[in-house]
Amino acid sequence: MPLQPFHLAITVDDLVAAEAFYAGLLGCSMGRRSDCWIDFDLYGHQLVCHATERQIIPDLPANSVDGKQVPVPHFGVVLTWQDWEQLADRLQAAKIRFIIEPCIRFQGQVGEQATMFFADPAGNMLEFKAFRDPGQLFAV
Repeated sequence: MPLQPFHLAITVDDLVAAEAFYAGLLGCSMGRRSDCWIDFDLYGHQLVCHATERQIIPDLPANSVDGKQVPVPHFGVVLTWQDWEQLADRLQAAKIRFIIEPCIRFQGQVGEQATMFFADPAGNMLEFKAFRDPGQLFAV
């Protein structure tokens, strides 16, 4: 079955900052918009940023994965290896603050993957990853 795009709606406290981050830094094209939300094309998926008052979460929960503390909840996209490397380079050049620096997880094992975690200006956690062998996305 061919993959279908997902739709994800998240809250942000500043649409101008969200536009600069998602369109400017990540390179997402924009679709429809209003005074309180913007649609972004996040690698073929529909991400909608809705302006709301800031909700501060004092301590985000995390799970230990391969020796790193992975923030939960988070979202992102599985990219090709080349696209992941290009995005990592672009984010590093922009001096983005990483929650987990770009790295290779499960090296030499089933499910070997490149991954990085960072937050948008509203504090939403994102993970972008790529698999050395894309066929191992759901491998155990």
